[in-house]
Amino acid sequence: MSLLGAVFGLPLAPVRGLIRLAELIQEQAELELRHPAAVRRRLEEVAEARAAGLISAEEEAEETERILAEMIG
Repeated sequence: MSLLGAVFGLPLAPVRGLIRLAELIQEQAELELRHPAAVRRRLEEVAEARAAGLISAEEEAEETERILAEMIG
């Protein structure tokens, strides 16, 4: 990088740092959502809600499908 580029790029350094921090947070959140223990916990919560009568069998199936789809992709 040239000296001129460094001088004009310096004021944007905090913005670049903030963008990178946001990217790292997003990556970590996605990893945690796909972690097997987190997925199992969410599936157990759905099963408990169904057992307690809070949701119907159809809603349980939809939620389970959504959770598994998030985990895969």
